[in-house]
Amino acid sequence: MAILNPKDVAAELEGWTGGDDFITKVFKFEDFAQAFGFMTRIAIIADKMDHHPEWFNVYNRVDITLTTHDAGGVTEKDVILAKAMEKAAGG
Repeated sequence: MAILNPKDVAAELEGWTGGDDFITKVFKFEDFAQAFGFMTRIAIIADKMDHHPEWFNVYNRVDITLTTHDAGGVTEKDVILAKAMEKAAGG
């Protein structure tokens, strides 16, 4: 699994930021139900991919960090999951 440059990956994904070995984004929704619905849709996708996000939710906000732990950085799996998140969020 090839390690990608997080800053390059983030530059190609709207609203994402690249760190040392991760990409991150904050998603905001109208209310808690929409935020939780988003998380539920992503949980199903992530489980099928066997690739799970680090996330934190308070009310209408979902903070997400993606990295491929077993590879030690950002991989194509993170890009695929980030794009699925964008689609699920309506982006």
